[in-house]
Amino acid sequence: MTTKNKVDHGLLLIVVGLAAWAVPGGGHFIIKERKRAIIIFVTVTLTFLAGLYVGSIAVIDRVGAKPWYAAQIMASPAVGLIGNIVEVSVDEAGNRKYVSYGRGHDVGQIYTSIAGMLNLLCIISAVYMTWCGRGEMIGAEEDDT
Repeated sequence: MTTKNKVDHGLLLIVVGLAAWAVPGGGHFIIKERKRAIIIFVTVTLTFLAGLYVGSIAVIDRVGAKPWYAAQIMASPAVGLIGNIVEVSVDEAGNRKYVSYGRGHDVGQIYTSIAGMLNLLCIISAVYMTWCGRGEMIGAEEDDT
């Protein structure tokens, strides 16, 4: 493998990893593992949305629940946007607009964190499959045989 091919392959691994993080299943979609990509997207997204439904948007708390947030952010960079909305919604008196307490809050944090950790496994899977040469690349020439 030449140096240029190593750089191209390394860049490809980064692109696949970032796509897999940006949109659950995106890395698998790039390497033409379409069925797998759809399954990952639906599973991670529904798990994350179930957590938001049960615990409200307030379960995304990057200031007061850093370990949970570290797991949640693995689901997608969109979690960071939700975290900004929750963080900015504090008024001058320090009262939060979005609050969540009790069992619903705990279950919501668990579901959203599980969605993030599940997506982390899928990111690793997409990058590993790309590294091994499994799957095809979008834009690669089709073989007529």
